[in-house]
Amino acid sequence: MEPIADAAITDAAGFSAGAVHAGIKKDGKSLDICIIASDRPATAAGVFTRNKVRAAPVRISEERLRSGRCQALIVNAGNANCCTGERGHADALRMTDLAAAKLGIPVADVIVASTGVIGVHLPMERVESGIGRIELGPNGHDAARAIMTTDLVAKEAGCRVRIGGQTVTIAGIAKGSGMIHPNMATMLGFVATDAAVAPSFLRRAVAEATNGSFNQMTVDGDTSTNDSLVVLANGAAGNTALDGSGPDSRAFAEALTSVCAELAKKIARDGEGATKFIEVVVEGAASIGDARRAAKAVVSSNLVKTAVYGADPNWGRVLCALGYSGAEVEERKVDLRIGDVWLMRGGEIQQFDRAAGVAALKGPDVVIRANLNLGSGKGVAWGCDLTEGYVDINGKYTT
Repeated sequence: MEPIADAAITDAAGFSAGAVHAGIKKDGKSLDICIIASDRPATAAGVFTRNKVRAAPVRISEERLRSGRCQALIVNAGNANCCTGERGHADALRMTDLAAAKLGIPVADVIVASTGVIGVHLPMERVESGIGRIELGPNGHDAARAIMTTDLVAKEAGCRVRIGGQTVTIAGIAKGSGMIHPNMATMLGFVATDAAVAPSFLRRAVAEATNGSFNQMTVDGDTSTNDSLVVLANGAAGNTALDGSGPDSRAFAEALTSVCAELAKKIARDGEGATKFIEVVVEGAASIGDARRAAKAVVSSNLVKTAVYGADPNWGRVLCALGYSGAEVEERKVDLRIGDVWLMRGGEIQQFDRAAGVAALKGPDVVIRANLNLGSGKGVAWGCDLTEGYVDINGKYTT
């Protein structure tokens, strides 16, 4: 598996993208609507928010992906098209109609996604004009910028992997900075691959990748109404279709998880108001599920997040989060350290230099490691610190 430097979603063969400024975002200048398309029908799978308040694009896209097929995505930022009633549903359908007509493909093969402010109708005249002006080409970086809202940077990742003698590319984009605590994926994530993949295996691989990446990432504990992750596999690489059996299928699944994990980490690094990236590694758990639950509980804790922000080595907050995580934990067996500073071994408090503990929390990357010494389960979770900047951004979000 070879990471792609400066990856774009259009690095996968047969994919193109285009984006324009349609005037949906309130800044009046940013790219805010894009199309990502395959030159042929693709196998497709997706996962969506479990929030019971679900945006119109989520409902439409989830229904269409039941066919296991998709050829294009139409995406807007600046308006979530959520809690917008029948008109919002009609507007989302209209977006797919326009994209399908533009591309000359069946409307059933187009899905839609939106992100931004909830409870505001889309400015459809601007949306329709914008779609009409989109020109598709090889520049996938514009699509990554067009789906941003409060993001400070575009999030892109990709890799190449040998599958059945062919080089397969997997590349994706994501957006998210706040309202991030996925129970499926992230705010928005789209991945393209030129691998040929059977629909049933792609669904399993996407679920597996999600559980090992986006579901282990949090910024603020809020699960969005619009969370969507969609993966398209168009087969342009020419490999024999992967069906879940053998080493090639495993290599593909691992590569897909790797790309999704890189996108998840980029979202955590770009958390609203964040100054530090936090990685929590839990080893020695009774199961992988326990390890993941424990790691995510720690990185989700507001007390841990604020301690990291203030460079306060108040490690009791970490142990507390491990205890309420739902994972099996025996205090007398826990090893705990921040960076290279040991805080607990075998449940016993370790004497440590407070200055060293503060230093371990001062840098832009903070790593917290715990060994529960109960089994072989390992899990990782990613997040960021909680600062005054988060309150400032979200206190003015619609004003």
